[in-house]
Amino acid sequence: MPSLRTLQALSLSLALLGLNSVSSAAPAPSALDTALARLVTEGKVPAAALLAGEGSGSHFAHAEALAKTGTPRTVPGTGPRTTNGIAEGVEDGGTNGAAGNTPVDSPASASPRRTKSPVSGSPTATSLHRSDHFRAGSITKTFIATVVLQLAAEHRLSLSDPVDAHLPGLVRGAGNDGRVLTLRALLTHTSGLADFTADTAGAVPLTPVQAVRIALTHPPADRGRFAYSNTNYVLLGMVVEQVTGRSYAAEAERRLITPLRLTGTSFPGSRHALPEPHGRAYSADGTDVTDLDPRVAGAAGELVTRLADLNRFYAALLRGDLLPPRQLREMLDTRTAHGSYGMGLYSVKLPCGATVWGHNGRITGSYVRTAATSDGRHVLTFRVNTDAIADPSVEPALLAAEFCPRTPWNERVPSRDPRSGHSFG
Repeated sequence: MPSLRTLQALSLSLALLGLNSVSSAAPAPSALDTALARLVTEGKVPAAALLAGEGSGSHFAHAEALAKTGTPRTVPGTGPRTTNGIAEGVEDGGTNGAAGNTPVDSPASASPRRTKSPVSGSPTATSLHRSDHFRAGSITKTFIATVVLQLAAEHRLSLSDPVDAHLPGLVRGAGNDGRVLTLRALLTHTSGLADFTADTAGAVPLTPVQAVRIALTHPPADRGRFAYSNTNYVLLGMVVEQVTGRSYAAEAERRLITPLRLTGTSFPGSRHALPEPHGRAYSADGTDVTDLDPRVAGAAGELVTRLADLNRFYAALLRGDLLPPRQLREMLDTRTAHGSYGMGLYSVKLPCGATVWGHNGRITGSYVRTAATSDGRHVLTFRVNTDAIADPSVEPALLAAEFCPRTPWNERVPSRDPRSGHSFG
């Protein structure tokens, strides 16, 4: 019979094995997941999600604010996700109940659960799903620029063309003159044209002509100086239609969306509702703004998409699958905009010395950011379901956590984004 001391040692060994099993079943969150959680805690958004990919691997994570406590929860992983007991809030001080382990993308969870919004007390979905559709704002500009550069490669237009060569007489007034503005100036935001959203706050549905006419009531800024303006890309959308005889949406679908099988990406036109599945979207004051007329943005920010589609698109673009080498070099050339912007893309240099390319998108109820290495092999997209991130240092820190693995997740990385504060990104 074993001695008492032997039995005690065996019991201790089994206990330690049990602790190790628990630990291995719930590994500590990665630096990237912890940085994502900062979007909730320090960025004060209701929910956030990301999808990162390098080679054949991918990583999905989401974080959300829980009712009452405001504590974030991250659930990393690449397979089907479960709610893992995320608490549901009951208004008027009711008791929180624990949700079951229902797969979030199953029919049983098609209607998103709600909690009290940490923004203003309005209801909000508890999590963002990997397959959700969302509004991508100014990420639309990368799609439009790619179509324009494809047309240039086909010699159907030249970037040196004056705007008047395609839209005669349209750009006139308050010192603005389409005879001296080139398509290159529109692509690089060096035209000096005023941003029509400064007047509309990105909240008024407009036709392209109406948007341009609003901008033309203002005198231009200095031509040749970088000044981000949504008006530039509204005009480029009109140029695409004039050159091809088809809308910019139809051309983007034919040239980009269909060949790349971006099955969750679309230009909704005047359709207010998002395709299913989708979560809820909130303005900075907590108002539910899920339904939105996309004509507030048009070619400057209309796109609806999904995380995986954006990663696939930017990977293909930077890999050279969508543009000939000459046009891709022009797209990545920031000299015209004095280092601030290429053509539908901009670069950010991270603390470790790595440079990533991509775009952001801000539209009512949504903020999105995609960044990728210049060869397209490593790409990250994150999104939040509101249009304001309280702490601007969180975004660059999240990029550093993905692309600079040795950078501490909580290092304060300075933010450098010349588009900050603009509607549609």
